[in-house]
Amino acid sequence: MTLSMTGFATRKGQGAGHGWTWDLRAVNGKGLDLRLRVPDWIDGLEAALRAELGRALGRGNVSLSLKVARDGAGEGSDALRINPAALTAVLRALGEVEAAAMSAGVTLAQATAADVLAVRGVLDQSAVDEDTAPLRAAILADLPPLLTEFNAMRAAEGAALQGVIVAQLDRIEALTAGARHEAEARREATAAALKDALAKVIANTDGVDEARLTQELALIAVKNDVTEEMDRLTAHVAAARALLAEDGPVGRKFDFLMQEFMREANTLCSKAQALTLTRIGLDLKTVIDQMREQVQNVE
Repeated sequence: MTLSMTGFATRKGQGAGHGWTWDLRAVNGKGLDLRLRVPDWIDGLEAALRAELGRALGRGNVSLSLKVARDGAGEGSDALRINPAALTAVLRALGEVEAAAMSAGVTLAQATAADVLAVRGVLDQSAVDEDTAPLRAAILADLPPLLTEFNAMRAAEGAALQGVIVAQLDRIEALTAGARHEAEARREATAAALKDALAKVIANTDGVDEARLTQELALIAVKNDVTEEMDRLTAHVAAARALLAEDGPVGRKFDFLMQEFMREANTLCSKAQALTLTRIGLDLKTVIDQMREQVQNVE
C-alpha cells in the first residue's frame, strides 16, 4: 500500500479531569521532521509523543498541536490558578530589580498586579502541584485513534497517488515499446548507410587501414544502438511496479529510481539520430518529470 506524506486529522478527548484537542498534519519532506506544541506542565508528555510518532511515521514534515484544559474551564470554576512558586520567584526578582534601581538612583514605575499576572507561569490553567501522570497516560491512550484517522487520510491520498503513478508507468512502457519498434525499423537502414559510407571511404582512400576503419564503424554502430537503454527502461518500470506493491516507506527508493529513468531517457535522445525516436525520447522525459513530482509525495 502506497502512503502519502500529506495528511490531516483532528480529534477531541477527555480524561483525568481534563479535556483536550488534537491537531495533526503533515506535508512531504526528505526525512521525518517532528514539530510539537504540547503543554510543558505535563511531565514527560512531549518525549512520549515524539517516540510514538517516530515509530508510526517514516517521512514527512509533521506538526502536532495539543491543547489541554481542565474540565469546566470557562464556566467559573477554579480552572485558573496561581502558581505559588512562580509568583514567589517573580516577586523576589521584582524586589531585587527595585533595590538595584534605587542604588543607581533610578526611579521605576510601580508594578501592578496585572503586570505580575502577565509573567509566564504565574497564572496557569494547570494545578502544578498535582501528579500529571494519570493525565499523561489518558492523553497517550487517545493517540492511537488519532493516528488511525491520520493514516486513513494518508492511505486515501496514497491510493490516488498510486493510480496516477501506475498510469504514468503504463505511458512509459508504451513509449519504450514504441522506441524499440522505431529502433528495429531503422536497423537495416542504419547498417546500409554504414556500408555505403565504408565503400565510399575505401574507394577514395589509398592505403586505408581496414581493421582500424572497421573498428571505428563498429563504435559508431554501438553509439547508435539504443537497445540497452530500452532494456533498462523496461527493467525500471518493473522495479517501480514492485515498489508500489511493497509495504512500508518506499519514497527514497522511488526518488533514486526516477534519476535512473531520466538518465536512460537522456541517453536515448542523444543517440536517437532520427526525428521519430527523438520525439519519443522527449515524450519520455516529460512523463518521467511528471512522475517525479508525484513521487515526491510518497512516504
